[in-house]
Amino acid sequence: MSNNINRRRVLRAAAALGSAALTGRVLGADAPSVGGSASAQVELKGPDPKPAATGPAQKVFPRWKGFNFTYFFNKWSDRNPLEDDFRWMRDWGFDFIRLPSTYKFWTDEKDVYKVKEESLAKIDAVLDWGRKYGLHISFNFHRGPGYCVNPDDAEPFNLWKDQSALDAFCWHWALFAKRYKGIASKLVSFDLLNEPPAPDGGQMTRDDYSRVVRAATKAIRDIDPQRLIIADGVSWGNQTCPELADLGIGQSTRGYQPMEISHYKASWVNGERFAEPIWPDPEKKNHQWDRVRLEELYKPWAGLARRGIGVHCGECGAYSKTPHAVFLAWFRDCLDILKGHNIGFALWNFRGTFGILDSERADVAYEDFHGRKLDRKLLSLLQSM
Repeated sequence: MSNNINRRRVLRAAAALGSAALTGRVLGADAPSVGGSASAQVELKGPDPKPAATGPAQKVFPRWKGFNFTYFFNKWSDRNPLEDDFRWMRDWGFDFIRLPSTYKFWTDEKDVYKVKEESLAKIDAVLDWGRKYGLHISFNFHRGPGYCVNPDDAEPFNLWKDQSALDAFCWHWALFAKRYKGIASKLVSFDLLNEPPAPDGGQMTRDDYSRVVRAATKAIRDIDPQRLIIADGVSWGNQTCPELADLGIGQSTRGYQPMEISHYKASWVNGERFAEPIWPDPEKKNHQWDRVRLEELYKPWAGLARRGIGVHCGECGAYSKTPHAVFLAWFRDCLDILKGHNIGFALWNFRGTFGILDSERADVAYEDFHGRKLDRKLLSLLQSM
């Protein structure tokens, strides 16, 4: 699609939100909020001018713990949700699913404003099962019109610079705001965009990101003022965005530092160049990280949380090539630091090379679990945190 999309077409498409594109059921619109008011634990009202100095930093969100379910996150995803996944994670004591998704899953290949109802129905099914099993679903654009952290599929426009991309981005969030209006924020949140890049690194400035987040937030709230909204931190989720504090939205961090551990031998970040990881690195000869440095990494996030901003760690974990013992030792420190700030987490992923099931690690004695290979040590660590 060219960068100069006809503005009248955008307006016509926006008007269509109330008709053809949204003729599917409004899932759960008549369902009561589970466990009380949607705003009881997750309503954000902007920064606290007198942040609390004692107690856990993060007091806005529940300390959600769970997984990324990657059914729809790129063009190679299997796109077939399995109810067993929801039941198993509920039975193991978890309560949170992040659903990273590409907009190309539900749109026509040649028309960003033409949606496929059969694809939206699969997203509906995830929300249905989330409600059935008492799991919060955080719906995320892993790829939104004009941007994706992964360069696997070229975008026809630039979300940070092109108004046409921003129009499409907001249109799609409005589509979901209309579709899921009436479902309590205790059950469903909107995570606007996965891992925006480093500010002033050539792609985007902080002003660009603020403009996009504010426009999308307005598009959602014009339809559903009560929807819980989350924005990832900049620099791929690693840096806070205090300039967004007035919006009354949450922010999401990451649990991947140092990359030399979490992405050892991961081809998509040229992880083959990393030395074999150790944890910690007391002599500063490998990645130069230890627990003290990890604690410094999350201090700004704790500071943001003390201002009354909900904080969650939307992705964390390590690729299957990382030695398992090193992974578990490092990850225990990561999760323990987050726990100390009352910040929850979502492991990337549930099934797959970062997950607790079928992770294809060469150094794990897997337990058979209904025909799946279960990493019991990783599961036990997650349950203990």
